[in-house]
Amino acid sequence: MNNTYPHPILAREGWPFIALALVISVLLSWFLPWFSFIGWVLFVFVVQFFRDPARPVPQQANAVISPADGRIVVVEETDDPYLNRRALKISVFMNVFNVHSNKSPLDAEIIDRWYNPGAFVNAALDKASTENERNALHLRTANGQDITCVQVAGLVARRILCYVEKGAKLHRGQRYGFIRFGSRVDLYLPLSAKPKVAVGDKVTGVATILAELAD
Repeated sequence: MNNTYPHPILAREGWPFIALALVISVLLSWFLPWFSFIGWVLFVFVVQFFRDPARPVPQQANAVISPADGRIVVVEETDDPYLNRRALKISVFMNVFNVHSNKSPLDAEIIDRWYNPGAFVNAALDKASTENERNALHLRTANGQDITCVQVAGLVARRILCYVEKGAKLHRGQRYGFIRFGSRVDLYLPLSAKPKVAVGDKVTGVATILAELAD
């Protein structure tokens, strides 16, 4: 486990929201005690949404690890709209009860980055990949394999946060972004990659291996 993990337990993106929920809960308890239950339920929900625990990182060299918690909604061969190629697409859908911190799926250099404004349809739907607000990273491994990693906003998600730029190098499991309140992450892998998950599987960010790249 990375002992220098920078944001243990609660994500920094959530601190203002947690503080606001706490203030609301305290005020309700003081002035409207019969409504205080609602405030504390809100507070607990906000705290759990912004949790960001450190986890052991699989060190298998060819492993592609899950960039987020959630449920697998797509495992298929399709077109990679960013690199104009056929690719193996694996999509992880995050509901509001999943950890929304996004981690690098492997060791790689960022070759390019694209941001596209868009709509906010249900992130579990296939059309979210092309219609919703999204931020894509073109990643390249040391042996020249290309992966596209795309943060996609959801129905209630209203902000994609990405903290890395073109030219940066990422380590597997390294935290690079966050999506607020429901979303998905799409991975486009070389067709030679072998999927290790199926549609419907629940996955844990960093800990779950989604696929293995060919040597």
